[in-house]
Amino acid sequence: MPEAPVWTLEPKWDGWRCQIHTAGGRVWSRHGTDLSAAFSDVAAAAVALPDAVLDGELVAVLDDGSGVAFDRLQSRAGRRGPRRGADFTVHVALFDVLAVGDTDWRPRPYAERRIELLRLLEDGPATLRAVPTTQDHGQALKWIGALAGVEGLVGKRTDGLYAAGLASGWVKWRERHTTEAVVIGVTGTTPAAQALVLGRPTGGRMRPVGVSLPLTQPVRLAVAPLLHAAGEELRELSGTVGGLPGAAPVRFWPVKLEVVVEIEVDHERLEFGRYRHRPRVRRVRGDLTPETLEEGH
Repeated sequence: MPEAPVWTLEPKWDGWRCQIHTAGGRVWSRHGTDLSAAFSDVAAAAVALPDAVLDGELVAVLDDGSGVAFDRLQSRAGRRGPRRGADFTVHVALFDVLAVGDTDWRPRPYAERRIELLRLLEDGPATLRAVPTTQDHGQALKWIGALAGVEGLVGKRTDGLYAAGLASGWVKWRERHTTEAVVIGVTGTTPAAQALVLGRPTGGRMRPVGVSLPLTQPVRLAVAPLLHAAGEELRELSGTVGGLPGAAPVRFWPVKLEVVVEIEVDHERLEFGRYRHRPRVRRVRGDLTPETLEEGH
C-alpha cells in the first residue's frame, strides 16, 4: 500500500460498481447496463440529491446487522425494485464525483472532488453515503476486520484526476485467504494458458468449485507428473462455475482425484457453489489426500 502523504485510503466494498445520475434518478452498471428498474429504491433516493453524476458501489446491507451480502444483489436481477420480505436494504457507498450540473469535475484533483462529494451528500438520504477515507494505514487496516463486507482497500492520489478503467491510477489492495482443493481436471491449449479445474467434497461427492488462474511455471512443473488421466474424452464445465458468468463452457481433460493443491482466494466461502474469482494455485499439498478435506467451505 502507498505510504506517501499524497495518498489517501478508503475501504473497498463487496458490491456492484455503479454510476448514479441524480437528476433523472438513473442507476448504471460499470458496463453500461441500466439498473434503474432493479434498484428503483436507489434511483428514487438519488432524486433527492443535487444534480450530479456520482461513482460508487451498490451494497446489500443485511437487516440483522451482520454486514453486507454480495449474493443478495443478484436477487434483484430481472425484478423491479425491492422484493417483499427481503432481509436486506440496498445502500450506495459513494466515492467520487464526475459532474455537477453541466460542469465536468473529472479534470479536478481528487481532494477537491472529495470535498464536493461530501457537500452533495450533506443531509441526503441515509442509504446514499460517502465512503470513509484516511491517510492512517493502521486505521485503514482495521476496516478490513471491523466493517463486514470490506474486502480490501483502495489508494488514491489526492492530486489525481478522474480517469476511467486502468488509467485511473488507483491502487487496490485485497485481503487474500488460502485453502485446499482437489485437482479434477486440466484446461488450456498452451503451457502459458494451462489452468486446473478444482473441486471440493460436498454432499458425499466431489463437486467442481472453480477454474484456477493460469499456472506459474514452477507450479506447472510440480503438479504435471502427479496427474493421471481419467478417460480420453474432454468434458465441459459451466462458464459460471468457472467464475465467468455468461461465458461459454470450459472444456477440460479429467484427471484421477489424487492431487490436493493449496489455493489463494479472495473470499473464504463459496458463492453459489463456486469461487466468484478464479483462485491462484500456490503449491502442491503432498501431505494431504482428497479424503482428508472436510466437506463444505
